[in-house]
Amino acid sequence: MAASELKSAPLTRRSLHDELVEGMRDMIIDGKLKPGEKISERVLTEHFGVSRTPLRECLKALAAEGLVQLVPNRGAVVARITEEEIDELFPILGALEALAGELACARLGDADLQRLRTLHGRMLDHFHYGEEGPYRRINRQFHQTLFDIAGNASLSEMYRQLLGRIHLVRFLVDKRETDWQKAVDDHERIMDALDRRDGQRLAVILKQHLTETAADVSRQSLAPTTALAATK
Repeated sequence: MAASELKSAPLTRRSLHDELVEGMRDMIIDGKLKPGEKISERVLTEHFGVSRTPLRECLKALAAEGLVQLVPNRGAVVARITEEEIDELFPILGALEALAGELACARLGDADLQRLRTLHGRMLDHFHYGEEGPYRRINRQFHQTLFDIAGNASLSEMYRQLLGRIHLVRFLVDKRETDWQKAVDDHERIMDALDRRDGQRLAVILKQHLTETAADVSRQSLAPTTALAATK
């Protein structure tokens, strides 16, 4: 990652530490910093307009979340996820999304439903055109919107922290055509449950979507990633 690839993003809101941690977390989740990549302090201090001291405090906080690894004599690198972590974390994320789905259905207004329909339609457009990068971004926005509608700040915070760890495979995996089709089929079922405002059915679908479809695709991604890491 070069400094020229990043637009200037001075930090002005809330505390410097919180803003810096959130900005770095978003870069990892968005794939601007990839699993196994060494983190350049010079590039990031220029990007955020801060000194190295607050940046290093930020890296320690992200290391505590499991997003970053602090390696002696090498500095900080973006963490990789293991198959064991997939087995542990995806059921937890599925349970959080299931609860968010139930809460969202209970609060779902017409405007909320239309917002989700719009996001779903954009996802389908990207799917039909084979545009996986934009599809991933809208997919992430769709799931985050469910949590916003649910209106439970503590639940959203737990989801955000866990998602940061899981993103390492969930939103960066190059899906096979059959996997991608299954994910889209799941989303069609999700929208049908939302249209019916059937919270219990939505909870079941979301949990299956995470613990089966998303987890299986993520496990498949580990073999080539592990092989590549072994050559370095």
